[in-house]
Amino acid sequence: MTADVFPTAGLVERAAAAFTASVPGSPADDGFFGPGSVTWRLNGDLSAPVAGLRSLLVQALHPLAMAGVDQHSDWRADPVGRLSSTAAYLVTITYGDKASARRAADRVRKIHERVRGTDPVTGRPYAAGDPDLLIWVHAGLVDSVLAAADLFGNPVSAPDRDAYVAEMTVAAELVGVPAGRAPSSAAELDAYLAAVQPELTLSPAAAESTSYLLDLPGFDEDMADIWRQVGGAAAASLPAWALDLYGRKPVTLTPQYREEVRQVLGVLDVLYMGEPGVLEARQRLQLRMRDAQRADEA
Repeated sequence: MTADVFPTAGLVERAAAAFTASVPGSPADDGFFGPGSVTWRLNGDLSAPVAGLRSLLVQALHPLAMAGVDQHSDWRADPVGRLSSTAAYLVTITYGDKASARRAADRVRKIHERVRGTDPVTGRPYAAGDPDLLIWVHAGLVDSVLAAADLFGNPVSAPDRDAYVAEMTVAAELVGVPAGRAPSSAAELDAYLAAVQPELTLSPAAAESTSYLLDLPGFDEDMADIWRQVGGAAAASLPAWALDLYGRKPVTLTPQYREEVRQVLGVLDVLYMGEPGVLEARQRLQLRMRDAQRADEA
């Protein structure tokens, strides 16, 4: 039994294992964000699966970023492995202590050193460590976390939007973005996304990978239905410019539809919580968050 035959094998199990392994039991410090941060709250929101898929859909629209993924990753053979490793990295830099976050970022930087080549669509050279590409990937994630939370999780206030974008510049700098280059407010994020749009396109690799990602084969009937609904919500939450590039029509995000998605996310979360170690890891994080809140109120 291989990932090529069953590419979705162990989706929940592998994601849960990545999470439990990345939440520290006895951290040396509170890391780069801390339990009182907006980042801790938003990166653990119920809407996180939608945010993750949406970010991949956005990121794939940059031809140079997509060329790097297409030519240097094993997403076709093991898409679940790629999703799990990405999730583990995000959990580590969010909740880990500073040493753990730096080690994880160093590993990513080393991988990026060998990810370089030529994009067959534009004919331009690319390097994964290029700050411009790193900012693009970073911005796609940050924007997706905010959009998914607003639509399918806990809505984000204007001050918290600015705080999250500002806090997450640390994540960009960890992987090599020079200080001051990543958007540091919601307005800067919006302006950046608007400015980069002329460079974006739906390359053949992007069309293939995102179509495959949204309709992964090998699930049982129940999980296939959950995946389709989460993927549908990710696509529906895309901005108009991204929907245009994908050739998708806008979806009316009615209160009823949003509630249906929340219910599906709740079911997925129950499955996730049933995996070994997940409840305990979440309890550790929640305890630290409550302690931070009490300290702020004191």
